[in-house]
Amino acid sequence: MTSLHADAVRALTDWAPDGAGQDALRRDYLAHLAERPDGMWRACLPGHVTASALVVDPDGGRVLLTLHPKVGRWLQMGGHCEPGDDTLAAAALREAVEESGIAGLELLAVDGRTAPVKLDRHRVRCAGKDRPENTHLDVQYVALAPAGARELISEESLDLRWFDWDGLPADTDRSVRELVALARRLV
Repeated sequence: MTSLHADAVRALTDWAPDGAGQDALRRDYLAHLAERPDGMWRACLPGHVTASALVVDPDGGRVLLTLHPKVGRWLQMGGHCEPGDDTLAAAALREAVEESGIAGLELLAVDGRTAPVKLDRHRVRCAGKDRPENTHLDVQYVALAPAGARELISEESLDLRWFDWDGLPADTDRSVRELVALARRLV
């Protein structure tokens, strides 16, 4: 078992989600990891764990979203775990920094420790049209932007924009809206 795999098991085991739906997802993710030593990696089909972080500017009352090129929707920063990621939280933070261009992001500590805030399972095609759709078992965090943070669009995004808590794009999906509402309550 890799250290990242072990950390994901630990993070999900230690996390106490709100609500039966999130707890059921947590148990499903843990079952996936128990069955699949490769369950953290993109090559694991029909699904694998991913890590994401919603970048928030609590003082400005806004969130940073990326217009995802494959999905065509505004989403939080995130993606696949990489071999250099030691922890699930580190993977989420790496993705947030890479996709936002903001140095100095810090993951939100809940009850004094860094922990996921939400889980979301969704179907997606990870690479090329020749690849089958698979399932992302996304573990979501909140990343706090430093004062005066300036975003820098990356090649992984069609666009990158700050949105007020109450000013999300009309076509933002339910999962992102729930994550934003949760982040707003937590910060």
